[in-house]
Amino acid sequence: MNKIFVPPIKIQGIKTKIVPLIQKSVSLSTDSVWIEPFMGSGVVGFNIAAKNAIFADTNPYIIDFYNRIKDGDITSHKVRAFLEQEGKLLETGDSDYYYCVRDRFNEHHDVLDFLFLNRACFNGMIRFNRNYEFNVPYGHKPQRFSKAYVTKIVNQVKYVEDMLKTHSWTFLCQSFEKTIEMARTKDFIYCDPPYIGRNVDYYDSWDEESEIALSKALSQSGAKFMLSTWDHNDYRQNEYIDTVWAFCHKVTCEHFYHVGAKQENRNPVIEALLTNYAITGNTNELVEQRPVQLSFAF
Repeated sequence: MNKIFVPPIKIQGIKTKIVPLIQKSVSLSTDSVWIEPFMGSGVVGFNIAAKNAIFADTNPYIIDFYNRIKDGDITSHKVRAFLEQEGKLLETGDSDYYYCVRDRFNEHHDVLDFLFLNRACFNGMIRFNRNYEFNVPYGHKPQRFSKAYVTKIVNQVKYVEDMLKTHSWTFLCQSFEKTIEMARTKDFIYCDPPYIGRNVDYYDSWDEESEIALSKALSQSGAKFMLSTWDHNDYRQNEYIDTVWAFCHKVTCEHFYHVGAKQENRNPVIEALLTNYAITGNTNELVEQRPVQLSFAF
């Protein structure tokens, strides 16, 4: 199995572990544009590595970060110098310095500060309050930015730098509706929206109206699409799969989520990949595949 590239910006629920399954399940032609209306970490698209891709998100800091790499304003060398400097200040200042950087970011919105916070905060979370201020608490690791850890992040930035030299990737800050409208019938749309019925304060809110609007936009796009969502856990099922997404094919796999500080809050969730096409090929890792008929009226 090929090594999975992990991006420099991490998010809660990152799809690193199920990238191989998604890769086997994607239907992408050589002239397709890979389109992600919910870029998040970008881990899926970065590993699919389509020649042409559109990555979009409503979080302006993620998009700005990658556009500045694309423009050459942020380089792997600059990232190393920045994190080495900030890491030393964190070692001496500990929580006081973390919250100083958080205040600085919320005032000036420098994306290198965003990268620092993302890697120094609790559990690598991205969360904003109603005023769109980053509000994740400190991860209490003053020696977080060791030489090896900084090198790891630098190499992740270098990967994106190198890919942008040979690939035509566009990064846009806009709504999922606008992004899906850009799709042609030969393109492929991959969606990893906030999970309905779970913690959805990543940047924007997400509710039933949003879920229905996404389903409608995808079904009307004319393009092939895949959607990642949760199917069920030990306590409940995602009711929207059999209503809003009932027209989709579904495959499932287990995904272990590290959510919360306590071990009892870190439970496996069965993930669902929903598509508007039948997945063919090697399905040894697939728990379930079900073609169903459209049964939800908008």
